[in-house]
Amino acid sequence: MFEIESKDPVEIVITTKKAKVKFNLAEESIDADLEVGKIVGPGEFEIGDVAIRGIATADNAHTIYDAVIGNTHVGILGDIDEALALDELGISDVLCTSSVRAVREIEPKSVVATGNVDGMVTELKLAPRAERKYKVKSKDALPAALEVIALT
Repeated sequence: MFEIESKDPVEIVITTKKAKVKFNLAEESIDADLEVGKIVGPGEFEIGDVAIRGIATADNAHTIYDAVIGNTHVGILGDIDEALALDELGISDVLCTSSVRAVREIEPKSVVATGNVDGMVTELKLAPRAERKYKVKSKDALPAALEVIALT
């Protein structure tokens, strides 16, 4: 089980039993209070029970992240929706994004909306569910139909 929360519009925090990992969407960085400081850019990292893969966009200007907790993939994109990066990301069970294109291409089970929530749900023709924290028990416990979560 893990939780996703956001106390700042440009930050996604994933909390598990063994780790608390903060993804800054504006800086495209990871902060987990490590001795080495923040992690920025592509690569593969393990922080506690979270395996993270940083993926560079084709122009190497941005980084998106695939965080794997147990067997659940969480894609952290912000507003990036470059086709090659989305292909490299692959399947995400939960997607943290403001990109409708990314939602349509990846087809996650849940979307944690970042940025313009109203615009996203209007375009997807869905109603958002407001939550302080989004708790994910397991991949199998995720909804069968697409669900949009607006963190408050």
